[in-house]
Amino acid sequence: MAKQLPDSFTLGHSPDPDDAFMFYGIAKNKIDLRGYRFEQRIEDIQTLNQRALRGELHISAISIHAYAYVADKYALLPCGASMGDGYGPVIVGKRSTSNAHRSSANVGADTRELLRNRVIAVPGEMTSAFLALRLFLGDFEHVVVPFDKIFEAVESGRADAGLLIHEGQLTYQQAGFQKIIDLGEWWKAETGLALPLGGNVVRKDIPKPVRRKLRDILSESIDYGLSHRDEAVRHSLPFARGMNAALTDKFIGMYVNEFTRDYGESGRAAIRRFLTAARDRGYIKGSRDPEFID
Repeated sequence: MAKQLPDSFTLGHSPDPDDAFMFYGIAKNKIDLRGYRFEQRIEDIQTLNQRALRGELHISAISIHAYAYVADKYALLPCGASMGDGYGPVIVGKRSTSNAHRSSANVGADTRELLRNRVIAVPGEMTSAFLALRLFLGDFEHVVVPFDKIFEAVESGRADAGLLIHEGQLTYQQAGFQKIIDLGEWWKAETGLALPLGGNVVRKDIPKPVRRKLRDILSESIDYGLSHRDEAVRHSLPFARGMNAALTDKFIGMYVNEFTRDYGESGRAAIRRFLTAARDRGYIKGSRDPEFID
C-alpha cells in the first residue's frame, strides 16, 4: 500500500522578527499554499536545534552549526538563510571591560587572552554563534543561559562576558554594555565570506516532489515579505523584544536579504568553509557536504 502523504506540515521557527517576516506570507495565507496546511511551532533556536536532532518537525529553522548533526535526517532549503555579511553575533562586557571598541578586523592575541580568562554566557552549544566563538577563541569557559538572559547573566556576575544573538546585537549599548568583538566582522576579515548563522531544513523522508513544492512555498513567502515590506514588518513587531519599528526594520534588513532568497555560490561557499573549519579543529564530526533541495 502506498504511503499516504501528509497535507499538513509542522514548521518551526524562532520568536524573532526576521523569522516572523520570512513566514508572514505563509502565516497569513498571502500566497498559494498548494493545498497544504502549516502548523507553526515557535520556539527558541536551541530548542529547535534539539528537536531537529530528534527529527520531530517537517520543516524548521536551525543553526548551521546544528545542521552538521542532522544532515542524515534533513536537507537544507536554498532559501531562508540568515547570514551575517560583515556583522553577526557580538561578545559584550560591562562598560569597564578593557580592550572593548577595537576593530574586530584587528583583534590580536591580547583580546583572545582577555576572553580566555573570562566566563562567557552563551545562548546554546549548538548555535552557530557558539561555534564561531570557538573558531575564534578555541576552548573557553562558558555557561549556557537562554538567549534573552545573557545581559542578566553578565550584569549579575554569573558571567564576565556575553555572546549575543538576535536583537541583542542592536540593543546592547542601550542596555549598558560595550562590544568586545563582532564575530561576523572578524569572520569576514578572515575569509572574505559572510558568516552562516541559520538556515531552513526539510526532512528527507518527505518525497522529493513535495519537498520542492515546500521549497517554492517558502521562497514565495520570503518574496512576499520583501515586496510588501511595511505590512510584513508590522506583522513582525510583536516579536521585536525591546525594539521600535525602525530598529526592527533594521534588524530584519540584516538577516532577510538576497542571501535569504537564495544562498548563491557565495553563501554555499561560506557554509562549506564554516563547517570545514570546525571539522578540521575537531569541533564537529563527519565529512558530509551540505545537501540542498534544488
